[in-house]
Amino acid sequence: MIRIFHHYVSRMAFILVLMELMLLFGAGGVAMLLWGQTPAGFQLPAGSFAAVTLLCMAGLGLYQQQVREDARAMMLRLLPAMPLGFALHAALAQLLPAIALGKAGGLALLIGGGGVLLVRMLLHSSAQSTMLTERLIVVGEGQVARECLELAAGTRGLHRFEVIGCVPVHGDECCVPASVLLRGGDSLLALARRHNAHEVIVSVGDRRSGGYPVRELLECTLGGVRVTDAASFFEREASQIRVDSVQPSFLIFGGGFDQSFARAAVKRAFDLAASAAIFTLALPVMLAAAACILLEDGGPVMFRQQRVGKDGKLFEVLKFRSMRTDAERDGQPRWASEADPRVTRTGAWLRKLRIDELPQMVNVFRGEMSFVGPRPERAYFVEQLSRQIPYYDIRHSIKPGITGLAQVRYQYGATVDDAVCKLQYDLYYVKNNSLFLDLLILIETIQVVLFGKGAR
Repeated sequence: MIRIFHHYVSRMAFILVLMELMLLFGAGGVAMLLWGQTPAGFQLPAGSFAAVTLLCMAGLGLYQQQVREDARAMMLRLLPAMPLGFALHAALAQLLPAIALGKAGGLALLIGGGGVLLVRMLLHSSAQSTMLTERLIVVGEGQVARECLELAAGTRGLHRFEVIGCVPVHGDECCVPASVLLRGGDSLLALARRHNAHEVIVSVGDRRSGGYPVRELLECTLGGVRVTDAASFFEREASQIRVDSVQPSFLIFGGGFDQSFARAAVKRAFDLAASAAIFTLALPVMLAAAACILLEDGGPVMFRQQRVGKDGKLFEVLKFRSMRTDAERDGQPRWASEADPRVTRTGAWLRKLRIDELPQMVNVFRGEMSFVGPRPERAYFVEQLSRQIPYYDIRHSIKPGITGLAQVRYQYGATVDDAVCKLQYDLYYVKNNSLFLDLLILIETIQVVLFGKGAR
């Protein structure tokens, strides 16, 4: 993994993006040359074609390291991405003639699509071997060690792991299968070298216990074997800060949490530009949604509800009404449930396509929300969750967002356990937020909308 603007990105995904960007750029240039179009000034058409196509591929999830899928599933994402990129580029060329590929557009699509397909098939073949697999040893055998095993086993995208086993530590309660325990008199460094391990993950919570192998971990570091604590492992590989295992010192001294004036100014400019563009493009959809709500039950189109914002301040969030007008007639706040009977037929579609959130552009213009950030919760739930979940109030140190990392990585939350899982993504975002991460979340949001993930 490599770190770009505080965010961890798969090294293979980064290399793949560069390869395919150059390949698509070359496809545009070669196509123009074969059609006899002058090669002078081909950079803008070919570059825009590559950028738009790459954006479509990213929007369909072709660079996500969390995606677990076979060659067939990859093809189902790739095949619509290429013509979609071509169509979007052609549409943009109508507004900006300077980027038009002209007659060479179809040929660029064939050359670029064939090249990308070949690269993807080669990558998929190599992914089945051990070439892209990192070997790990986990120090510890407790609950955190078990979660490390689950995370490593669940990573099946462009970055794979093979866990050699767990080294028992005195004082840890055994929560892992006996089959994965590594026993013997070898030192940790000798064990790592014998099994050709690339990294040692330390999952021991109590570092003051007599069983904590400080000297052996130092030997590993000096011997060229990476040593990583479990909190950093989860942050790097899952984009989470685990509230059940993280130490306060990790948050205090771990860097991040950029709240500088420069970051705030860049984020505000991005919020205004993104909201204005999407509001303009989505205006016909919003008018159609309002008409459908009125036609179904004649009730109010807009729904206003108090939510908790930055620094715990209350504000009224705006949404298209997706539930019946008597959804909480007893006055008791409750989370939405699976197949919630309070949701109207129109509301079900609005939620599935995330159209109900579009009026919150007004909240962004007012400065109450950002485009990307932790989703705002109701004060009733915030009060409960703050008492039950450590570090919950940290998510209120920045403005809430229309979309966020938790929304694109986790399904809709309706329990305290769900709130914990979503908080772990929110803490990662608060710690590592940047314009780069905002753009990645927006790209993932496109996929969530297209495939209807997490809506309820």
